[in-house]
Formats: sequence, C-alpha cells, structure tokens
Amino acid sequence: MAKAIAKKAEEAGYPKNSCIVCHGGNPATKHKNKAHKGTIKYFLKHAGPKEFYPAPGSPWINKNTCGMCHKEQVEAQFNNLMMTEQGKIHGVLYSFGGLEGYEHTMANYDAKNPKDPHARLGTKVYQEYMQKLKSFNPQVYPDANKQIPPAPTAEEATKHPELAAYTYLRNQCLRCHTGSKGRQKRGDYRGIGCASCHIPYSNSGFYEGKDKTIPHNKAGHLLVHEIQASRNSVVHVADINYTGVPTKTCSTCHNRGKRIGVSYEGMMETKYNPTFDEEGKSQPKLHTKNYIHLKDDIHRRKGMLCQDCHTTRDLHGDGFISGATLGPVEIECQDCHGTTKQYPWELPLGYSDEFATKPAEGKARGVSKTLAKYLSKGTHYKAQDGYLLTARGNPYKNVVRKGDDVIVHLASGKDITLHPLKKLKQEEKISKKGLVAMDQISAHNDKMECYTCHDTWVPQCYGCHVKVDYSKGQKSVDWLASAHDHDLHGTTAQMRGTLREHLIDGKVTETRSYLRWENPPLVQNGEGRVSPAMPGCQVVITVIGKDGKAVQQNHVNMMKDYKHPNSKKKLPGIVMAAVHSHTVQKEARECESCHSNPQAMGYGIEGGKVFSDQTQDWNVGLKTADGKMIAKKFIIQKPRIDNFGIDWSRFVDENGTELQTVDNHWNLAGALSNEQRAKLDRRGVCLSCHQEIPKGNLAVSAMTHIAEMADVKIDTKEHNKILHKIVNLSAWIQIILVVFMVLFLFYIFYRLFIKKRSINPRNRGWK
Repeated sequence: MAKAIAKKAEEAGYPKNSCIVCHGGNPATKHKNKAHKGTIKYFLKHAGPKEFYPAPGSPWINKNTCGMCHKEQVEAQFNNLMMTEQGKIHGVLYSFGGLEGYEHTMANYDAKNPKDPHARLGTKVYQEYMQKLKSFNPQVYPDANKQIPPAPTAEEATKHPELAAYTYLRNQCLRCHTGSKGRQKRGDYRGIGCASCHIPYSNSGFYEGKDKTIPHNKAGHLLVHEIQASRNSVVHVADINYTGVPTKTCSTCHNRGKRIGVSYEGMMETKYNPTFDEEGKSQPKLHTKNYIHLKDDIHRRKGMLCQDCHTTRDLHGDGFISGATLGPVEIECQDCHGTTKQYPWELPLGYSDEFATKPAEGKARGVSKTLAKYLSKGTHYKAQDGYLLTARGNPYKNVVRKGDDVIVHLASGKDITLHPLKKLKQEEKISKKGLVAMDQISAHNDKMECYTCHDTWVPQCYGCHVKVDYSKGQKSVDWLASAHDHDLHGTTAQMRGTLREHLIDGKVTETRSYLRWENPPLVQNGEGRVSPAMPGCQVVITVIGKDGKAVQQNHVNMMKDYKHPNSKKKLPGIVMAAVHSHTVQKEARECESCHSNPQAMGYGIEGGKVFSDQTQDWNVGLKTADGKMIAKKFIIQKPRIDNFGIDWSRFVDENGTELQTVDNHWNLAGALSNEQRAKLDRRGVCLSCHQEIPKGNLAVSAMTHIAEMADVKIDTKEHNKILHKIVNLSAWIQIILVVFMVLFLFYIFYRLFIKKRSINPRNRGWK
C-alpha cells in the first residue's frame, strides 16, 4: 500500500513527499498554514485543483484521493447499505406506524441506481442473478432513495407523535453510517468513509505513532498513521506488526441491532459490570455497555477476520441499492464447506440463497480461473485449480480449490486448508450425530441454514422501550445533519467541532425488558430457509410532549399486513428478525433444543406462559385478598403497554396465527408454517412408549416385570440402545408384514384366477 502511494507521488514529481497523494495541499512551501491552505494542480489525468484533505477517506471528497486507484469501490459507496442504512431506517419507521409501508426508499441520502444494469460490479452471471432477486423482492431493491425528512420540532411531535421516529433515527440509529465518524466514545472511535475500516483506531482513541504533530494524550485520533487492508499492507504499532482489518474495527459499528460484530468476538452485553480490576474498579464500558464473554465464533478462533469471508461486494457494495442485509451479502456457508453429498464446486449456483422454498437445482457451478480487472488491483492469489464461486456467481479472490481441498488465504497472512464436508464424510471424520443431522436428514441441508444449528447462542434483547422527551427544551445531536454539513475539504460539522449547530428538539432514552442468549427461536428467513431469530425491533414507544405529559405512553402500533394486503389483519409493530448471529461453533445445538422446545417453534419461552397480561397496570402494595389496593396513595409499579399483552418471546400461536411481525423486509420471511412446525415438534415423544410402561398389554407388562427382576439399570446409553432396537425391529416387522401381504394377495389371485382357469375343462388347450 505504501509503495503504491509512493509511486503515485513519484509520478507527480514529488518522490520525497508521498503525503500529497492522499492529503493534497501545497508541497512547494514549508509553512504549515500555506501548505494546508494552498492548492496544486491535480497531478493525475483529472483537471482542476487539489485541495488539502485532512481526512482523505471522507466520502465527500474521496473520489480525489482513494478513488485515484480504487475508482469502482468509491463510485459504489453512496448506494452501499453502510452509507444508506435503509434497512435500519425501514425497521424504525415500521415500528413507529409504518411510515413508508413495505417500501425501502427512505435513506440517509438521495441516490439512484445506474441506468445500465451491467454497471453492477460482478460477473455477468451475478448481474443476471441480482436482476432476478430484484423481481422477487422489488420493495427491497428500489431504483432510487430519498433522504429521510428532518426531525420534528417539539410542537410537531406533540401533535403527531409518530414523527418522533425521525428524532430517534437521527440521534441514535444513524450515527454509525460511513458518512460520519460516529459517536466518539470508548469502543466507537473510527474514521470516516474509507477510513471507517481502513485506518486503525483503538478502543480508547489514543495515537501511539511517531508523528509529533499528533497529540498522544487526547482521545479521538487514529492509532497509527498507516492503512490496514490486505496481507500486503503491513501496519506497524510499536513492536507489533499486523495485516488485515481487525474484527474490533468492524464492531465499532456492529455492536447494536443484530450485534454481529461483538457476537463474533464472543461478547454479550449485560446489565451488570463484572469483573473487578486490580484497584477494585468495575468493568469499563465499551460502546456504552458492559459485557460478559461467551464462546466466540470458531472462524475467529481459527484466526479469520470479517474480510476473509465477506467479499468486496458485501463490504463496498456493487453500485446498486439494497435495502436490507440479506440484499448485498452474496456468500453462504456451503460456498466453502459444501455438503456431505456435494463439494462446493458441485453445487448449483444459488444453493442456500434461493429466495424460494425449494433448494436450488441445476448444473454444477464449477470454479473460475480468472478475476475481474478491478479485483486484480488488490491482493489476490494463484488460482490453483480455480477460484471458488459464491452462491451468486462471483469468484472469491482469496479462496481456491486444490484437489479436493479448499485453501483460504487469510488477510492476516495465514493460509487455512479446509476439508469440505463430502471429503470428511468419505474419510469418516464426521461424528455419528453429525452424519444423522447433515447426511441422513436431507431436509436439514435443503431447507435450513447451516447456522440454524451451529449458531449455538444468539443475543436476544426483548422489549426495546424508547422514550423521546420534548419537554423542558431538551436537545440532542442530529448526527445525519452534521454529516451533511461537509466542506470542500471533506470535513463534517463533527470534525470541525460545530455539532452545536445541529441540535434538534427532543432527548432519546432507551431501555429493555430483559436479555437472553440461549435457545434462539426459529423462523423462515427471506431466502426461504429456516433460520435462528432474535427480537429485531420490539419497540414500545413513549413520547413526552412539550408540556411534559405523555402524548404516547408505552404504545405499540398496530400495523397493516403489508405482505398480504388483502388479508385485512393487523399485527403489533413489534418485530422478530431472522439472523445469522456469527456465533458458529463446531459442535451444533442438541436436537432437543429445537424439536422439544416450544420457544424454538415460536410459542415463547416455556410456551409463553410466564408473563402476565402486559396490557394491565401492575401494582404492588398492601392488597385485599381479592387484589384491591388498600392504601389510597400509591405509585403504579409497572404501567401497562398498549396493544401487546403476551410474552415478548411468543410470536405465533399453535393455530399458526402470527402474534408479532416476523421480518418486515422480505416476502418469504415469517413464522414457521403449520406444516413446518408440525415436522419440528417432537414434544411428548416419551409418552409414545411410556403410556404403555409399566402397565400396558401382556407383552409390555411381562417385559417390564422381567427387567425389574433382572435389576436392569437403564441409563441414557441403555435407553438409546433400546430405542434403536425397537425402531429396527419395528421396521423389519412392518416390511415383513408388507411382503407377506403381497405374497398372500398374489396367492389368492393365483388360486382364484390362474389355477382355476388352468383346470377348467373348457380351457384344457390353454396352458
């Protein structure tokens, strides 16, 4: 990376001053102010002046900096989901009353797709694939975006409390997008635009490099003045050298919502603050939260960074608008691991990414021997027997086939040899339990995501209680407006220290009902596959008007059924979302955690029978036997919630009626159907046998008596052996009975028709 920049400086005639390539300015003077204020002629093929850019990664000017070498990625950035944040915006607007219906056109900025569909970055196969996906879910792949409205005044929000959605978005949800530097607090320090990922920042935001012009004792600065990218870009921090983009860089943003960044690192937020340091101090807050450390993802334990799986189109975008996270992500687990019956290159394109309820079919996808020209600019590797293809038809530039193995070249410099599942099966290296789940039960592969079993924990934040308070002249920062306020140097209001110019009416407070991580429920995701789920945005809204009184109190909006507009039903705007939590473990969930668990089916924790009716106030105090409050002066302990009286974790009933919204983005997403839940539900299986034991028919009673007399110890192992014998014996008996019945019927047919005809005197000439 440094060599490439130095080469550009040499081309410009400044071989000893490569700073100008990124930062511009006037290198013809040694006076700092003149150097930073002056301009030089743009030294490449572009016409016009080159300004001084203190933050060259800023999206507002990076076409003049990063775009000199990385034109395609820079041109794609404004339609990238990390910039538009459409999915996040749509989720909030849905909860606050469905303010854009089922569409995904509201975004951080006005933008539109290129007119030519072939301008989409990727192979021709990929371009055609994405056009097909757009036809399946046009609401998630719009042709244009429009910027969300401004935040309301206190007076407007008092009259129309649903407008508080824009205050909530602008103050809380939209501070992470790559058009700004985000909230500068512990764990949230990062750059802007390209620098959001490609410039290292520590949790504390202190500079640790050798540049004396950058203060070492003031938070808010990069860690070192170097670029982190691929394995060919080495970053030096004191005695540590590293390559690639650390996962902590990604989690500066990916710690809210689906929380995939911190979950990948094994971090789960908690209300408490264990443990204590050597001075007895509690855990320092990170992203303004406390954490416990659970099992991190196995890919992380193998040394894999986010960029080792996610492709350049996943991260930078392909130049076209995608309104929710399933939209731009082109990879699937099977792209590298395959299945127990097919190597990755033997699978058809679209496998596990069908956006249909049947597995993809077709010819083997094969491999690619070539890469697109723009991909060849960055770090790439020898094709060996070919670059593996993603489910959508693009080659991985860091994942290649070598015989029956897969070689994954990590950005950290490490190479991993991955043995696909089919090879592991042939070598008898898959456990009996794994073979049953993956090989014998074909529906698991064909209708489920791999991570449905292998994401063994999922962060579940139930009940998101949001208060927007417009009383007493309270103000908060409009992070989106501050990013829009950028100058010709690419610096935003936040970077110039003028955030006070972008204060809006209202103060946002968030809290929750409770947190959970184990046994996530199951739903059908937008790809048509069974997936784990988590509360997406279970928003309960309280809006305090200008006079200090609630104009909405603990309110849940009842929503039209946008997916099925003719159904005339309404659902609470409390959303469960399908998720890949990025907590993959080698050892999967136990079968019983799904097949014997009402929560997995969507019926709620303990079948949704724990919570009382939440639409009623809850009072605590001296009460009569029939529940009347005795004291006249009391405060309601827990005020009621409008329109939502059930358990937070219960989103479908036993008849198949949805009780919450399950995914507000994709057509196919929803709670499991009656048929799916019937196949999943194996509760009460014990009763199938034990209703006869110990006092059943004569044979069962005799066998039970013999077992008692022999003092047989039946533990789990012995129990499984007995069941295995029963299943085999039952199967053989039934097969023998079927064969016997067929032979018996044939015998009857023979006796009645063939033999009788052969001995009939009239038919003696026929034999």
